Amino acid sequence: MYQPKDSSKSPRYTGIRTFMRLENIATTENVDFVIVGIPFDTAASNRVGARYGPQHIRNFSVLLRPYNPDQEINIFEYCSGVDYGDLDVIPGNIHRTYENIVEGLSPIIKKRIVPIILGGDHSITLGNLRAFYKEYGPVALIHFDSHSDTWDHYYGEKYMHGTPFRRAVEEGLLDVKHSIQIGMRGPLYSPDDINDARKLGFEVLTMKDIRKLGENQIIHCIQQRVGKNRPVFVSFDIDFVDPSYAPGTGTPEVGGPTSYEALEFIRSLKGLNIVGFDLVEVLPDYDFGDITAAVASSVVFEMISLIALKKKELIELN
Repeated sequence: MYQPKDSSKSPRYTGIRTFMRLENIATTENVDFVIVGIPFDTAASNRVGARYGPQHIRNFSVLLRPYNPDQEINIFEYCSGVDYGDLDVIPGNIHRTYENIVEGLSPIIKKRIVPIILGGDHSITLGNLRAFYKEYGPVALIHFDSHSDTWDHYYGEKYMHGTPFRRAVEEGLLDVKHSIQIGMRGPLYSPDDINDARKLGFEVLTMKDIRKLGENQIIHCIQQRVGKNRPVFVSFDIDFVDPSYAPGTGTPEVGGPTSYEALEFIRSLKGLNIVGFDLVEVLPDYDFGDITAAVASSVVFEMISLIALKKKELIELN
């Protein structure tokens, strides 16, 4: 079983930087999850630099410890995981990068190992979903973001970080009737920026909805929309979190959730059949005091905890 180095015996500042000090091995043997970096940001529309997001998250993640007190589980008593490293990307060529993503993720997904993918800008999610479609067919989507990313084009381009979910619907990659977007807010070009996502079939819960309905009702909506057994992919844009808690991103929007609330939303996905995750849009150059990296690494920690909880549930059932 693969697990992190014990930082009470080996100082955190030693060794190669991997997520949570996991072994850096590109293996699909004896693992339940893998951490995979996709450092591509050529499709960003504003600030660039999210290509350095995976290494930035890994650098901070050495502070994480294996026991999750909120979920009451020691992760590595139930699951094994490695840092798989980064997939090769082609700067400036999104279509060849998509081919690399599908090729790189497919052996992992085929073995029903859960990849946790570190971006990169949000355009990478289309490549991720193409890889999952090959194994599962259309998957449900839980999308945490301040933007719906369902524009038809940006600067006349069809493949940008603001378009992946429209392309995913068009390609039949999503079980859209069981997909949901949470956290949309901020100034828009027109009402169509939100309404188009609903027309595509998504349930959309804006930040105003979150404040009006309350956290428990939003969690109920997510669980009801997705269903317990349906394969689901979780995509988490760090700009879902208010920029006072996560300033290191390309298109920050004020008025978002706190870091605690963001973690609670991830914890609330316990029990769902989550087959993969990604976390995108971390931009180190704007991350003052590494607070965005702290939030991002904690979100990933909660994602890993969900995998451990699922494994524990299966063990107890047997």
